Amino acid sequence: MSVSIVQYFGEQNSKCGYCSGTNCSRSHGMHAYRLSCDDYQELIDRGWRRCGNYCYKPQNDVTCCPCYTIKSDALEFKLSKSNKRILRRMNKFLRDGKRETGESQTSKNGDGGDVEIGDNASELQPQLPDKKPSVIDVDHVENLAQSRAAQEKMIKTIETLEPKPGDDDQSASSNSSNKFSNSNPPRKKAKQMRLERRQAKLGTSLEQSQTKKMPQEKSLRDFLSAASETDKYKLKIVLVAASDIQRSCTDAVHALYRKYQIVIHNDNPARLTLASMQRFLVKSPLKHQKNEDGPEMGYGSFHQQYWLNDKLIAVGVIDILPGSVSSVYFFYDPDYSFLSLGTYGSLREIDLVQTIAKRVPALKYYYMGFYIHSCPKMRYKGKLSASYLLCPETYVWLPLTDDIRNKLDAKKYQRLNPAATDKDVNEFLNQHLNDVQLLLDARTCITYQRFIQMVGGFGERESIIEYCKLVGKVCAHRMVYVNMS
Repeated sequence: MSVSIVQYFGEQNSKCGYCSGTNCSRSHGMHAYRLSCDDYQELIDRGWRRCGNYCYKPQNDVTCCPCYTIKSDALEFKLSKSNKRILRRMNKFLRDGKRETGESQTSKNGDGGDVEIGDNASELQPQLPDKKPSVIDVDHVENLAQSRAAQEKMIKTIETLEPKPGDDDQSASSNSSNKFSNSNPPRKKAKQMRLERRQAKLGTSLEQSQTKKMPQEKSLRDFLSAASETDKYKLKIVLVAASDIQRSCTDAVHALYRKYQIVIHNDNPARLTLASMQRFLVKSPLKHQKNEDGPEMGYGSFHQQYWLNDKLIAVGVIDILPGSVSSVYFFYDPDYSFLSLGTYGSLREIDLVQTIAKRVPALKYYYMGFYIHSCPKMRYKGKLSASYLLCPETYVWLPLTDDIRNKLDAKKYQRLNPAATDKDVNEFLNQHLNDVQLLLDARTCITYQRFIQMVGGFGERESIIEYCKLVGKVCAHRMVYVNMS
């Protein structure tokens, strides 16, 4: 299994791109040299998000514009009228090549009814810190950490195998009780048996008759499969590994990125170099991995390229993780804004989740990044059906309801979880510190406990504890903390 390796940067203050405030956007950040897909899934389920190799977690209780992680259950997702309108518009354009006239493409307002998501505003890139990460050989550090973990596992196995007083008696007693408990399985009640017999007789015919009577509503897949050989345009979605720079960093991709950033975000053209695009959208700490029981394309970072005949019109940057597809960024050709490509891209990504879930049932969520209620133009993400917000204190998911929206109207920071006694089940406590892995230099990867035994006091203790509380106990023990200052 891949080993995650990070360097913590601490608290970050910067200008806010949502309210335009100066030095009021507050977060914690770290550089990720490498992240296993399992660890990154854990991190985004604690409010983290990545931009290239930089990972950040907003300080929601003190920042100017609190950012709540949002996801949608793709298997429970239902198309809205607006979604269907956008899908029909795209299919009509592909069919005859004509642009619809007289239909507004804009939303009513931040709270309005049918908002066409994803087209009016994009999640902004975070301001990267000036601090540079230490230079390390990532593969060598991974080998060091894996060797140390293997040694510890061997020691624990030996300790487990050593017999303890009374084990034989307890084992015999357990086997005896299992023997009697398994010999007579519980019988079904007569009422339950009668019900099952009736269902066997009537169930199939009843279901069939109901199916005939109830008209089937068109699914997302039905809309996306409406292409015909006679269509004027062919839309092809190509999935490309982000690490395949021969395909993810072509001239066409870079030109599209520049055009989008200049027209939509009014960026300085001089800053939109190929290197800056690679740093933001191509480089990823996620190590591509393939499992027998995983998705066919594997887990990791990918680009979904949208080709209209031979023209690249959009690119969706996504991470495919053990429990979700996480949207990183989406950019498109502004000349095709009339197709609501931001919304259409979101629907395509939901379709990808639904497709993967047929093979990997646990992978059923679509992560949209951050829901920023205090910024009306960023509320569009909450319009997707079956959406959930992450509680920033207990890290449990709650349905995005009107009640939660009303609370956020009253106060921009909310705990969200109404159960006052609930706590973070993955909370890191000070007594967990001894098992944190530290990289001290190119050849030394040891636990915090061993390090303290060797050197005594340690000035970075409070910083390590802060980091561990932010990433949670599971990641704090699995990831390697780089401390080479």
